[in-house]
Amino acid sequence: MVTAAHPLSATSVPRPARVRHLGPNWYASVMGTAILGSAGAALPAHSQALRDVFAGAWALSLVMLVVLLTARALHWTRHTDQARAHLLDPAMAPFYGCLSMALLAVGGSALTAGQPLIGTGTAVALDAVLFTTGTAIGLAAAVAVPYLMAVRHRVDPTQATPVWLLPLVAPMVSAALGPLLVPHLPPGQPRETLLLACLAMFGLSLLATLLMLPLVFARLIGSSPLPLALTPTLFLVLGPLGQSTTAVSKIADLAPGVVPAPYDRGLDVFAVLYGVPVMGFALLWLALATAHVVRARRQGMGFAMTWWAFTFPVGTCVTGAMALARHTGLEAYDGLAVGLYAVLAAAWLAAATGTVRGLLSGELLAGPRPALVALPARTVRTRSGAAR
Repeated sequence: MVTAAHPLSATSVPRPARVRHLGPNWYASVMGTAILGSAGAALPAHSQALRDVFAGAWALSLVMLVVLLTARALHWTRHTDQARAHLLDPAMAPFYGCLSMALLAVGGSALTAGQPLIGTGTAVALDAVLFTTGTAIGLAAAVAVPYLMAVRHRVDPTQATPVWLLPLVAPMVSAALGPLLVPHLPPGQPRETLLLACLAMFGLSLLATLLMLPLVFARLIGSSPLPLALTPTLFLVLGPLGQSTTAVSKIADLAPGVVPAPYDRGLDVFAVLYGVPVMGFALLWLALATAHVVRARRQGMGFAMTWWAFTFPVGTCVTGAMALARHTGLEAYDGLAVGLYAVLAAAWLAAATGTVRGLLSGELLAGPRPALVALPARTVRTRSGAAR
């Protein structure tokens, strides 16, 4: 006979313990909501009603960020042991890159989707604070998490998952969103410094991703498919692909008048020569990841917070496609961006619905369920003397 614990309800979780199991992975919901607004604002033509929707998505992401920052602060002060355990957990530590990307995503979206709501001055000030803080955290995570993986986590390459990419992608988000602040800096050295710093972070993140991605692909081909709950994380690979395409395009857009000739023209050429093949690989990976998700769904994959991996990475491909549409003039990229945004909106709706249900039931905050306990078997003799 086997007994199993029932899922905890919202009322059965003690109030002081509500945030004990609130890990850094929750910041992915902020990222996915923020890019719903910024990616939408990047689309070709849209009505005032849609612009209001995109601004509303940004406002929601800002509220979510404030709530999560508060909850995570309580987590660190009241449950320090659990917070440290997360850092030493190879499955959870990479999600510290999500904190950086959440700050950056909300800040960047303030200048694109949120500007009609709060005005240019407020949007610039907010983005400057969030960009500076997010970039500092992202660079720290890009060093600290791989260091912990090397000296404390003792991970095996056969355990590689796309989650390992998260701290390495954070500087790429800075590279893609930093150019938004360039026009608001004084001309000359300040503008060129920020723009080239973004280019440096592009290279930092790209080369680090190229080191890690083969481990992920080797695990898929040489070992076994990811566990069902982790299968959505295959979409995380789209993040550095779409975001790097966006980054080089935005850097090229701002280069004239900031970077000396002929480097400004060279960056414009590089944006196309780099972006077109990388976007092609992104579409290949999108098809591969979708096939894995369909397989996992057929095998019983239910909702988990990993479903938020369907949102932000796809959103970066939307902005990447729109960047290529500007630089090439091809309407095909406009159509691609609109199609990908439809996928993003559907994914956001699915992830948000599952999260709200999990919060209302208390299951998402209840922590790991107790392990199944098997009762000792008893030997019973029948009338015939046979043992059963």
